Amino acid sequence: MATLQHQAEEAGEAANDLTGQIATARRKVAALTEGAGRQERVVQEIGRRIGLLAVANYQRSQMTTTAQLLLSSDPDQFLKQASTAQAYAGQQTAVLRRYQNASGKLADLRSIERSELQALAAVQAKQNELKAKIASNLAAADKVLAKLTDAERDRLAAEDAAEVQREKDEAEAERRRTSRDSQRTAGPDVPASGRAKIAVAYALNQIGDPYLWAAAGPDAFDCSGLTLSAWGKAGISLSHSSTAQYNEGRRVSRADLMPGDLLFYFTPISHVSMYIGNGKAVHASRPGKPVQIDPAFGQMPYVGAVRPG
Repeated sequence: MATLQHQAEEAGEAANDLTGQIATARRKVAALTEGAGRQERVVQEIGRRIGLLAVANYQRSQMTTTAQLLLSSDPDQFLKQASTAQAYAGQQTAVLRRYQNASGKLADLRSIERSELQALAAVQAKQNELKAKIASNLAAADKVLAKLTDAERDRLAAEDAAEVQREKDEAEAERRRTSRDSQRTAGPDVPASGRAKIAVAYALNQIGDPYLWAAAGPDAFDCSGLTLSAWGKAGISLSHSSTAQYNEGRRVSRADLMPGDLLFYFTPISHVSMYIGNGKAVHASRPGKPVQIDPAFGQMPYVGAVRPG
């Protein structure tokens, strides 16, 4: 059941990562649509001017230039008018060229817009596949649970409740330790300070809250949702994706870890926790498990750490 739940978490973090891509793609499509709309209005205005020029030109061209000169009562004046007409024809050519350029730009914008819409649809389809995988894995986990006897389910429920209480007691002990040792200034298990202290305190206060894919509080979280909310309280913005968060801070070595640092697991990355000192981390562990404190190392394949901000 735990394996199925972890697979659901992997799919969830992958879907979270696509959420950012979808948001970016939607912004690009919106910008292209707005730009194409403006360009279309430019094309329409130039087309209107061409229409007016065409009417004026038709009115002027009912008679050949030679015939107009022969019939003119003032040949000199006519020649001046002819010179003006020639300039007018040049203006008409320039407007036609502008229309061609504007129409070409509009066609390019519409083509790019269609390409971006197709890319957006593909990413959305991929995310929908991942969402289906989450549901499928969790349903399979529920089937495993359903095979247990009532007594076995009751025992598991009691163990989970005891674990939640233990985690809350441990979080309270961590808060007391942090307060007691606030004057310490060196070592890998230095109590959190500054923004990290705010982030750690928030994360510890969520112990016992349930895991829920794509949730970032206030009463449920997935792994990256917990870390983004905790650091958000400290004024640091993070993406809702463990993969993205791995690139949103300064990399730190395991020997230099400080409370508040984010720890990443699995390849590709699909889980993140927050280091709280003494070799422990707080995290939204996986579906079916609440926010809890666990050993920072040894339970999952460790990839690296990042210090946000």
